[in-house]
Amino acid sequence: MENIIQLNNVKKIYRMGDEKIYALKNVDLSIKQGEFICLLGTSGSGKSTLLNLMAGLEKPTKGEIIIKNKSIEKMNEKQLAKFRQENIGFVFQSYNLLPMLTAIENVSLPLIFRGVSKKNRIKAAAKMLQSVGLGDRLNHKPSEMSGGQQQRVSIARAFISKPSIVFADEPTGNLDTKTTLDIMELITNFARQSNQTLIIVTHDIEISHYADKVVYIKDGEIERIEEQNQRGII
Repeated sequence: MENIIQLNNVKKIYRMGDEKIYALKNVDLSIKQGEFICLLGTSGSGKSTLLNLMAGLEKPTKGEIIIKNKSIEKMNEKQLAKFRQENIGFVFQSYNLLPMLTAIENVSLPLIFRGVSKKNRIKAAAKMLQSVGLGDRLNHKPSEMSGGQQQRVSIARAFISKPSIVFADEPTGNLDTKTTLDIMELITNFARQSNQTLIIVTHDIEISHYADKVVYIKDGEIERIEEQNQRGII
């Protein structure tokens, strides 16, 4: 199975006045198509920075990030935006739903960029919302839904266009334990069904149990990588 993501000697340095802050140091990482990877580390470890670089939301200070055989660090903003629209989905801790739009309108947004007709967008979005258990919330706005319901809308939006890769940054950070388990089941099931690559950032060891591979991040470096079967969780 070929790598869908390859990082070679990636560094990220932030400057604060005369001071340099090394958020990531010489990171090498390979991720295969269909793998579920968990980036695990404490706050400030560099895990979210690593996700942002792979998602093309930030540029590395040094190094190469290859996704689907393309070096994304060489792309300009317009090229990156198009690449993300065609290949990447996002699930955020804070949901990032547009408050003035209904659930069905939020979920259908990625399909606008794909040139899908309004009729087909609405049909597909309704089907996705049904699949995440929100068939009775199609016309509700975010303010009319619970946190768990909003995250289900966010998941439906992330997966509706069947992107090759889905990035999730602390997707259950604002949820209770039961809702967390429900959300993780949804995310993993969607990814497995379509052989999508799933990369989740978390500080929660319980969330990491869902992954094929756990990448431990500490002080901007990969401390170690563990396969689930090595950890006795299969």
